[in-house]
Amino acid sequence: MTVYPMNLNLAGRTVAVIGGGGVAERKAVAAVKAGALVTMISPCLTETLQRLAAAGTVRHWNRTWQPGDGAGFFLLFCATDHCDVNREAAIDGKQAGALVNVADAPELCDFTVPGQVRRGDLLFTVSTGGKSPAVARQIRHELAERYGEEYGQYLELIGRLRAELKSTLHVSAERQRIWRQAMDETVLELLRAGKFKEAEAKIRNAISSAGTQS
Repeated sequence: MTVYPMNLNLAGRTVAVIGGGGVAERKAVAAVKAGALVTMISPCLTETLQRLAAAGTVRHWNRTWQPGDGAGFFLLFCATDHCDVNREAAIDGKQAGALVNVADAPELCDFTVPGQVRRGDLLFTVSTGGKSPAVARQIRHELAERYGEEYGQYLELIGRLRAELKSTLHVSAERQRIWRQAMDETVLELLRAGKFKEAEAKIRNAISSAGTQS
């Protein structure tokens, strides 16, 4: 299966997760974080999912999957420990018009969920098309070690300063030059050390210098 890379907006979308174990928990938590309206279909839930259900963060159908459960959902995650149930639920969901993801069965999937490393608004995704989750986990681990929280902090910082830079420099090429100057190891080292004011000052100095040179 050739996967088309895309970011999917799940805000306000209905998502069903069939299963209540660790895999189902990861799917559900990620969907909740994306703003989806999540329904769990399982007689048993992990402690995390139980807390989410008790808080009303997810809806819980306290029973096993039944034919027809896929109706009305935008996405359907089939994540039980039973391959036959996952397959039947996937077929049922497809017939109902839902996009389906089946744990460990890429041939049944309408979409796959890549491994993720998130640093604030910076998001890395890793996918092997279901061929080797182990390879995806290893690459994800390497990315997590290479790119620390300072990268998310840097994005947050430049996001606040971007409007200021636009008002100072009206030429796109000049703005790009300033961001290249600001994006160096010195700024990142300051952020790693928790010296946020010093990092901001360095970027502001670069912006101010560019304004006087223009």
